[in-house]
Amino acid sequence: MEKRVTIKSEREEHRLFRSRAIVAAIFVFVALSLVIVRLIYLQVTSHDYYTTLSKENYQKRTPIPPVRGLIYDRNGALLADNHVEYVLAAKRDDVKDMDRTLKRLMQLLPITPQDVVKFKQKLRVNSRFHPVVLRKNLTEKEVATFSANKLRFDGFKVSVRMQRNYPLGSVAGHLLGYVGRIDKRDLKRIDNEEYKGSTHIGKTGIEKYYEKRLHGKAGYELTEVDAHGKPQVKLDDKAPIAGEDLYLSIDLELQIKAEELLREHNGAMVAIDPRNGEVLAMVSMPAYDPNLFVNGISYANYNALRDNPDRPLYNRAMQGSYPPGSTIKPMAALVGLSAGVTTPGRSIYAKGFFQIPGNKHRFRCWKKAGHGHISLNRAIYQSCDVYFYDLAFRMGIKRYAKGMRKFGFGLKTGIDLPSERSALMPTPEWKRKRFDQFWYPGDTVNSAIGQGYFTATPLQLAHATATLSTHGRKVRPHILRATRVSRNLPEKLVTPEQLPSIGVTKLRYWDDVIRGMVNVVHGAHGTGRRSGAGAKYRFAGKTGTAQVFGIAQNKTYDASKLKKKLHDHSLFVAFAPVKNPRIALAIIAENAGGGSKVAAPLARQLLDTYLLTDKQKEEILEAKNKAAGIKKEADDGH
Repeated sequence: MEKRVTIKSEREEHRLFRSRAIVAAIFVFVALSLVIVRLIYLQVTSHDYYTTLSKENYQKRTPIPPVRGLIYDRNGALLADNHVEYVLAAKRDDVKDMDRTLKRLMQLLPITPQDVVKFKQKLRVNSRFHPVVLRKNLTEKEVATFSANKLRFDGFKVSVRMQRNYPLGSVAGHLLGYVGRIDKRDLKRIDNEEYKGSTHIGKTGIEKYYEKRLHGKAGYELTEVDAHGKPQVKLDDKAPIAGEDLYLSIDLELQIKAEELLREHNGAMVAIDPRNGEVLAMVSMPAYDPNLFVNGISYANYNALRDNPDRPLYNRAMQGSYPPGSTIKPMAALVGLSAGVTTPGRSIYAKGFFQIPGNKHRFRCWKKAGHGHISLNRAIYQSCDVYFYDLAFRMGIKRYAKGMRKFGFGLKTGIDLPSERSALMPTPEWKRKRFDQFWYPGDTVNSAIGQGYFTATPLQLAHATATLSTHGRKVRPHILRATRVSRNLPEKLVTPEQLPSIGVTKLRYWDDVIRGMVNVVHGAHGTGRRSGAGAKYRFAGKTGTAQVFGIAQNKTYDASKLKKKLHDHSLFVAFAPVKNPRIALAIIAENAGGGSKVAAPLARQLLDTYLLTDKQKEEILEAKNKAAGIKKEADDGH
């Protein structure tokens, strides 16, 4: 049987051709679309980027860092400036024989092997045309020595740059803070464009808080470069804008005096102008020299500061949380008066202890024999614990805590410094959350005299005292007083920020509490009467003694047999003059004993420094010298 021959089908071939042509057309269309999209991306969307990239093949933009703003006190005394620093640097491509040149430099200048190692490491990671520093902080003698021999060291040259400097060393160190080299953590929070060319940034204190104002705006220099990236012709430039100068509210004379007074104690001192919230002095002792940190502190110096048991890096003025002791009694009295729990004329019989009804535990008063019948005024100037135990117990912790928070306890003041602590105004909710425990009436009683869980910072105490002195008008504490954007322009004052007032509307209440504080220092039986003796102005104050550890019922302790760190803290708050106050302050001297013995006399000296004229100070000094002379003659006679 013959094999069947299949005749080719033109219809089938046309169908196959059409399908293949359609697939090919779709493929070509998609490919062309991708090309068009890519062209749009390159020519339109990314035009600026690739234009810049193209220019960078023959143009180089070199950043010019701005000069950091200066910091002054309220009277124009310089606190932080920039001094000229000489550095020895070189570009990798400009030195023909680097090893040989470095050996000769080590013979000429005090360059260590460690300097050379660091220098070579930087050379490897930097551009061939980027200058790398070999030695910094060259002395004028070293600069002169190198200049006389510079022809022997092709590629190396001495450059001048500005370095942050704190001319007064440790004075106001905690407050000013310091600048340090920019690290990886800093890079995450800054504008890299603004900081190109900058090597330092504020790390703590005012330097950190006002970094944007102090840093300024970076400039640049645009140059044409060859194929190797070497600069050839200058095309354009933009001058940097220097940082703003800051004028702080600090009074340098007062600051130095406060530091001198606390030199022998660990502690803190804060002084505020009640009229506008300006911080006149802020001291934390022991102090440290911020100059140590500017170009990287040595391991030895840092370990010495870090391992020091007195913690010199710790800013006690705004981070130290201390039991405020009896210094809060005037504020507690106002809270009780406004809550209607007591009146200025109400008196109680104060034995040497207080007992919660139905409880045998005795909450002792500092005066074992008790104060007898006592009203508000005397309870303040004789610091009767029993009166305030009773007051807080009848008020209850909720009303008491709410009223004390109006004075700022348990809250940050919002001062223009970083790392402020809120300390603690305890409540039942806080205790339940913190310890999973109930709040007991005894907790309320302890809080009444600034003990137990109650803690405050010296800044909070000074702020609360300033608020009390103005009859409840609150102003946020602040360090910055004025700014100056140019040496040719006047300073621009900062507007104080008014805060909600305390809300105690009866003027009599304020007057009665303040009268009690005046009697603390000027009354015949006040706990701080020695500090008020002979004062040429009238001031109001309140002593405080805070226990560092608890004492069992009916037990006493002999301070002379205890370690120094277990002694009571000495506290004092004050404002002056009583009418139209210009300064309010808080002092704590750690483990120094009673508030009337140490803190109150220190406060008096600080008030004298700020309020008295030079002539009045001389009269007081003459009187002291005369009294000392009479005493010496009497001693010699015996």
